[in-house]
Amino acid sequence: MSDEDLKAELERLRNENAALKKGAATGITMKVSEKGGLSVYGMGRFPITLYKEQWLKLLDMSDSIRSFIVANDAALKTKG
Repeated sequence: MSDEDLKAELERLRNENAALKKGAATGITMKVSEKGGLSVYGMGRFPITLYKEQWLKLLDMSDSIRSFIVANDAALKTKG
């Protein structure tokens, strides 16, 4: 490899590293899985993957989920 190739590769790796660090700072990321589901990373050890209609159904229930959390606050644990 020539010096120019090494410099170009180093710059590419620096940019890739900066992009990865930026993504890690936001905490939660999303991507489309191999099977076409939406995977959410950063909530726990493993991603949460659901298909589009499952996410939409869950999002439609957001008020119910929030109410359930409030009603069962004493029994629910927080991760910390």
